[in-house]
This record gives sequence, structure tokens and C-alpha cells, in this order.
Amino acid sequence: MYLREGRSLLLKVRNPVMPVVLNMDLVPDGKREKVSNVSEVKETDVLKSLHSERNVAVALDYFRSVAVSRGFRHTRLTYQIMIEKLGRESQMDSVQYLLQQMKLQCLPCSEDILVSVISSYARIGSADQALKTFYRIQDLGCRPTVRIYNHLLDSLLKDNRFSMINPIYSNMKKEGIEPNVFTYNILLKALCQNDRVDVAYKLLIEMANKGHSPDSVSYTTIVSSLCKSGKLNEAKVLVTCSTPCVPTYNALINGMCEELRMKEALCFVDDMIARGLFPNVITYTTILNAFCKVREMRLSLAILAQMLVKGCAPNILTFTSLIKGFFEEHNISEALDVWDRMIRDRCMPNVVAYNVLVHGVCSTGNLKSALSVFDEMIQNDFPPNIRTYGSLIDGFSKQGDLEGAMSTWNKMMDSGCKPNVLVYTYMVEAFCKNSMFDHAINLIQNMMLEDCPPNTVTYNTLIKHLCDSGRVGWAMSIIDDMKIQRCQPNTRTYNQLLDGLCREGNFKEAFTLVNDMLVNGIELTLVTYNTIIHGITQAGMIEEALLLTGKMIVQGVQPDSLTINGIIHAFCEEGKVTNAARLLGLMNTENCYRDVFSYTRLISGLCNQQNLEESMVYLLKMLSEGIFPNVATWNVLVRSISMNMDYSSSIQLVNHILN
Repeated sequence: MYLREGRSLLLKVRNPVMPVVLNMDLVPDGKREKVSNVSEVKETDVLKSLHSERNVAVALDYFRSVAVSRGFRHTRLTYQIMIEKLGRESQMDSVQYLLQQMKLQCLPCSEDILVSVISSYARIGSADQALKTFYRIQDLGCRPTVRIYNHLLDSLLKDNRFSMINPIYSNMKKEGIEPNVFTYNILLKALCQNDRVDVAYKLLIEMANKGHSPDSVSYTTIVSSLCKSGKLNEAKVLVTCSTPCVPTYNALINGMCEELRMKEALCFVDDMIARGLFPNVITYTTILNAFCKVREMRLSLAILAQMLVKGCAPNILTFTSLIKGFFEEHNISEALDVWDRMIRDRCMPNVVAYNVLVHGVCSTGNLKSALSVFDEMIQNDFPPNIRTYGSLIDGFSKQGDLEGAMSTWNKMMDSGCKPNVLVYTYMVEAFCKNSMFDHAINLIQNMMLEDCPPNTVTYNTLIKHLCDSGRVGWAMSIIDDMKIQRCQPNTRTYNQLLDGLCREGNFKEAFTLVNDMLVNGIELTLVTYNTIIHGITQAGMIEEALLLTGKMIVQGVQPDSLTINGIIHAFCEEGKVTNAARLLGLMNTENCYRDVFSYTRLISGLCNQQNLEESMVYLLKMLSEGIFPNVATWNVLVRSISMNMDYSSSIQLVNHILN
């Protein structure tokens, strides 16, 4: 089994070049009458033939031949239908040639033709060419109209050419062309996308003054923008003051759900109904999806039930949200039940739904079932995409199944699907889990050649597994590679290296690394401090651990139970049980609370000093705080009691404590 490389996958697939129409009126004037008498062609026949032909190359060949061989003179309508067909196939060179042919034949362009050409350029993201075509409008025998201006403004908006929108709009007004509601809505969207909601409000007033009442698109655009910028209260005011419509309410409800203000979102559903509006599938699915994200699956099902009661049929997004929610809650049976319900309701899955199912099944470790879903996708004409392959490779990688991961990789390459940085990282982990670190590094180098540079997560994956396998020196050298590639190490990178160094007992290098973190502006987190404190306490460096704990408090990092428990353990190991008990008494903060480990370690220390009476005091204190002993706690006590009294007395004492 070998891993195939990208090679030709980097080549972009290009549309076949359409043959350019060289001449469409080659029949001499003297012979035109003779040819037409042989077989007269009507405009309606040509339009019908062009309209019915789906193959644009065949349609273009007919378009040319009908003028050459049968003496037909093309009209604006025949040009229009051919230009629209070419535009849909993004054959813009041929479109421009036909525009020139129309000019040579003294056929002025219609509004529909100009709109079609500008829209085609907008579709391929070429606003510059749309603008150039617009500037030729007089040359092409057409006059600018509000509709043409609207499509031009929309093309500039889609291409994020915001700086050009205002000059074009100003030019429109100079020419005396009155903007309509569509014009204003495009301008509103442009303003909102540039965080100019304040100006958008003024434009609403201008609309009203010009006699154009803002519609649902106008209000929804502004409400969506306000919600995205966190101005939910302003959005609420606008919704309540505007003409009620479902899309605007949906935008507000979506904003509320993004902020997890679920109670308010539900109140606005009631408000919709009170104002005579009917919540639709988008309304309910938005709320249902939000409940799924916060793992409130019972409430999600309640929303589904409400949908059904109201006669609102769930769609593919509704079911997909539920399936994903149940998988994330590890409720596999419920997720599969929802999938079956979706199929029974004849709501056919799409690629997104299949990907959620594949990812969910992979997360359970059932790769055999995941592969069955993969095969079903292909049978149902839903080609797997990068997310599908990524889920499978990740699933195989987590199980350490290198053969399965490589097989899936090769299928992905054969399908023409190019891996992204996430999929490469999954494959790096698969190699690392099989201790094939050279292969992992070679794959990372190949990422650079394939114009898919590794990120910090990729390198962290390699570093973690190198440290776990005891190759800390090799892992340390990876930081230099990261810096060469301008991929900055983060806190996780350093924490993993610190853990490896502390496990080796190389504290000098660990503290040097901490200094490197500070020099590079990397935050020392609770995990960083706990990693070092755990390492040095294991080495019996209690004083250093206490100094470091004080430093972390000064730096504003609150110690947690893991921090203090490590020091308690170290005190008890050295027989300093009084110090351990004092430290236990100080544990009384939100993050640093006494737990079963804290008490068990102290009780063990007391028992080792044969201080059974004091250990019983802490056992009762532990129970009074609602902390229940575990097996380790009882083992320590029973072993200590049995060493100090006979078996029957030990049983009586334990029973007394339990009662």
C-alpha cells in the first residue's frame, strides 16, 4: 500500500473553448433571394431550434450555419438567446464577438441582452468586464436603464468592489435615471457589508422620501447586519417598528439564537403569530439547530413536535441538525432513528446530510458502517467530497489503522478530490500513531510542494506524538522548522514540549522553554503552569512548586484542583502531612475545590504515619462535604486499619463509619 501524491490534481479543469463565429452573413446580396427561395427560414423556427438545443457548441454551430447556408439574417432575439446560452457556459469571448457582430449588422443591443451579459460576468466574478461592457453601452446602440444599472451595481457588490458602487450610483442620478426599490436594496446591502448601518438607516429615509417604501429585503438586510454586529436591541426595535414580514423576523431570531438568547427567540415566534404571520421551516429550524448546538436535544424535539402540529414540514436542514446533535451527544440510536424518519418522510438526504452521518458513525469507531454509508452515497449519485474523505481518514487515524487511512486517501486522489490541510493533518496523525515519523515529515514537506502549507495544528500533531514516544529532542527541533515556514508555535505547542521535557526530568530545558515563551509573547496558561508543577513535584521540588504557584497567582492565573493536589501529593510523599493538611484547608475557591483525590491523598499520608484517628476525622469531613470515597480511599483505610487491629474490629469500624 502506498500513498499517492497530487500530481495532476493541481491542474485546473477548463471549459472547452467554443469556436468563434468568423462570419455569419457570407451570402452575396445578389444571390440572397435565390437561396431564400430554396428554403425560407423564419425567426420563430430559429428561436425554437436554439431554445431546444441543450448543447451550446451544437447551438452555436447551427447559429452560424443558418446564416451562411440558408441566407437567414439574425435578429436581436436570435442574438439574445445565443448570447444567453454562451453566458451560462461562461464563454464570454464568444459573447463579446456576437456583440461586435450585432454592431456591424447595425442591430442595437436590447436591455435584455446587456443585462444578460453583465449578469454572466457577475456569475464568474468579473466585475471589471461587466463595467467595461457597460461603458460600451452607447457604442452598442443601447441606452442605460435602471434595470441595467441595478445589475451592474449587483455585479460590483458580488465582487466586493465597494469603492465603485457610489460613483456608479452618482452617475446614475446625473443621467436622470430614478433608482427603484431594487437599487436601494443593493445599496443597503453594500453599506451593511461595510459596517455602515448608520448610513443605511439614512438611506431608508431617502427611500421613503422618494416614494419607495422599504420592503422585506430592505429591513431584513439591516436587521441581519445589526445582529451580526451584536446590536440585537437595535434590531428588535427595527423589527417591531417595521412592516411585519417573516424574513425579517427570521433574521432577528437567527441573531438571538447565535447569542443563545433562546427564550427571547421563542418570544419573537409568539410575536410573529400575534402580528398575523406564520413561522416557516426556516424559523423553526433556526431555533431547533440552536438547541442542538447547546445539547438541549429534548427541547429540539419539542420544536420539531411544534412544527408538525403547526403543519410545517421539516426539511433536510431540520433533520440534519437533529442527527448532528444526537451524534455529538453520543446518542447513536436516536441519531439513526432520525435518519430513518427522514427517509420515511421522503426527505431525501444530500451531501451535507451524508457527511454528518459519516462523521457521526466514524466518531463511534464503527468504520465498517461508515464505509457502507460511503458506498451508498456513490450509488445514489452523491459524490463524496473532501469532508467525507476527511471524516473517514480521521476515523481510521484515531484507531491507528494506517492501511484503512491510506486506502481512503488513494480513493480520494483517484476521485480528483484534492486534500486540504485538515485531511493532510489526519494523515500525519495516522503515520505518527504507527511511529512512522519519517513518513509524517515527508508528507508535511509534500504539503508545501502541493501549495497546501501545514498549519500549527499539523505541527502540534507531530510534536505531541514525538513527545509521547520519548523523542523530545526531535520534537524540539520541529519548532525551528515551524519558524522557517513562518508557522508560529502556540501555547499548545509549548505545553506539549514542556510535558515531554518534564517527563524526562529535563527541568533546565523546560525553564529555558518557558523563557522562550515569554520572549515570544506566548501566554502561560493554567495548563502550562500545571504541566511544570506536576513535573517538579514528581521530582520532589516542592519549594520550587510553591514559588511557581505564587507566581501564577501574581500573573492572574488561578490555581485549580490539579495544581494543589499535585503539591499535596508531594508533601505527603515527603512525610510533611501537616503542610498537606494546611494546603487542603486553603482549597476553597471556585476553580480550586477539594475533591476525592485531595482527601484520599491526605488520608493516605496520615495512614502512612499510623495516624488512624486523624484519618478518620478527614474521612468524616469528606462525607460531610458530600464527597464520597472511592475504591482507592477505602483500600487505604482498610489496609491501615487491618495493620493496627484484628479483622473483626476492622469490619465493625467500617460499618460504623458507613452507618
